[in-house]
Amino acid sequence: MNTLTREMILIVDDQPENIKVVGTVLSLFDYDIAAATSGEQALKRLEARLPDLVLLDMMMPDMDGLTVCRKLKDNPAWADIPVIFLSAADDKNLIVQALEAGGVDYVTKPFNRAELLSRVRTHLALKEARDRLRRLDEDKDEILGMLAHDLKNGLAGIRLSAGLMSDREDDLPARCVTLAKNIEGTSDRLLDHIAEFLANLRAEQVPLQSVPVDFGAVVAEAVALNAPAATAKGIQLALDSSAAKVMVMADPEGLVQAMDNLVSNAVKFTPPGGRVVVSVPPPYLGYALCRVEDSGPGFTDDDRARLFRRYQRLSARPTANEPSTGLGLSIASRIIERLKGELRLEDGASSLGGASFTLRVPLVVAPLVSEPAT
Repeated sequence: MNTLTREMILIVDDQPENIKVVGTVLSLFDYDIAAATSGEQALKRLEARLPDLVLLDMMMPDMDGLTVCRKLKDNPAWADIPVIFLSAADDKNLIVQALEAGGVDYVTKPFNRAELLSRVRTHLALKEARDRLRRLDEDKDEILGMLAHDLKNGLAGIRLSAGLMSDREDDLPARCVTLAKNIEGTSDRLLDHIAEFLANLRAEQVPLQSVPVDFGAVVAEAVALNAPAATAKGIQLALDSSAAKVMVMADPEGLVQAMDNLVSNAVKFTPPGGRVVVSVPPPYLGYALCRVEDSGPGFTDDDRARLFRRYQRLSARPTANEPSTGLGLSIASRIIERLKGELRLEDGASSLGGASFTLRVPLVVAPLVSEPAT
């Protein structure tokens, strides 16, 4: 139990005598008790102070327990509060409905005091453990973010100094110039690793909006961002958009980051002189589509099993010694999932002989499509 403040339990029941019975039992064990005799009153109690646990009667007039629980779980500020349902009905279907609505347990009336107390203690302990893990995870991410930021600044200074030395190669011994260029290259790779690491943290932590976004413009921006790298490798990077303007519900920055990672990954693993084609076919079944195909080596069966995991080094290697952290596809996949979309590797090789990815993002307005795009 929290040693600074007593844990608070909100009891919601339309029968005051039931609240009195349960409240009396729990008060004996040093819990703070709050009461509500209706669903509406319970929601007002939640707005005033967050309880550590809710005991919620299933059958109440006006707003039943299932409705109250769904409203509670729909609010991000309340969603982590455990809910134990209370009901005189020992109906399996009701129990299933209670758990599906977001409840963590179900206790039947009349109460067995020892059973009720045991379940309350168990779920309060589980909540405390989850809260502690979340705080540790937040602390870990904050510390790692600070370290990465400080390393980035230090490496940028080293990179700048090495660049200044390289620019004065006529005044320095050849050996010093070689070392300076090595420092530049190593610094660039480390800076890329840190940028990917920070992007990975953002993909998990930063709230994503859901606003109308011009999908075609985002795809075109991702292609433009990677055009210089493709040109440097002699890769033909083509954008084929046969669809009219398509609006999707997404986070603008998140969608650009996911598309950029997907296209840059294709360029990175395509050999010099190869091809990368980014296409936007007509929408299908409520989703905007984008395909990214390349003429690279593709993926083995073992690669496919680990494709979207973080920090995975797959069988293929960048074809021009580009840095690779094993995060690009993982970041893109998690962003798209958070946008209620999907990123998948298509079965078989692409028409170019390499890999083929398809990205789907929900449309603002879903048109009726009779058959899939080809």
